[in-house]
Amino acid sequence: MSEEEIEWFDDEGRRVDGRKADELRETTMEIGVLDEADGSALVEIGNTRVFASVFGPQDLHPKHLQESDRAVIKMRYNMAPFSVDDRMRPGPNRRAKEIGLVAKRALEPALELEKFPTAGIDISMEIVESDGGTRVTGITAAALALADAGIPMKGLVSACAAGVVDDTPVLDVNGKEDKEGNADIPIATINRSDDEDSKHEDKITLLQMDGDLTTEQVEDCIELAKDGCRQLYEQQRQTIMEKYNAGDSE
Repeated sequence: MSEEEIEWFDDEGRRVDGRKADELRETTMEIGVLDEADGSALVEIGNTRVFASVFGPQDLHPKHLQESDRAVIKMRYNMAPFSVDDRMRPGPNRRAKEIGLVAKRALEPALELEKFPTAGIDISMEIVESDGGTRVTGITAAALALADAGIPMKGLVSACAAGVVDDTPVLDVNGKEDKEGNADIPIATINRSDDEDSKHEDKITLLQMDGDLTTEQVEDCIELAKDGCRQLYEQQRQTIMEKYNAGDSE
């Protein structure tokens, strides 16, 4: 089906999956899901599902990779062969390496790596179901796993994408909107609670664009995505509080 034949919005302005233009997909989060990891998380956004795990801080080998004044992040992004309709070839590929590097750069500004000189922190993101937004879902899950591992952070990193379909900016593009829409803008932000620092403004650590947009559309998408990040942050925060409050009551 060509892009011209797709009815992106119905008569009530709802998208192909029934959402409003500024609405996130249904989202669930859980931490502490993997017993053998120092920290772990599962994030499901719509039909996209990502496990993230953290090991460390730990001795980094070989030693020539060590940094004397900070920990080194090793990032792995992997899409399981069964995560998409067309079965993928197992193993790392160029796209996975690029997204892993993007995710690492999005997370590093939030981490207090200077507290662990010469150490290594391994982060893994495993995509088990993919329906758009795998990199931003992976970043959101990895931030939760880092918090679960007790890694000191300046704030939680949340990531979300906005895009344009039928010349209309929309929040949290799904797989169909990503593949056949006009454009996609993923961003990540470092977030804090309002009561932590009233003067704090969420810092953007990732901003990419795929597509051809007007200046106004870019600005609208960034504002939509920032709002999405803020909503995801509140859910991340609640997920962490629920786990540790439950632990205190046991």
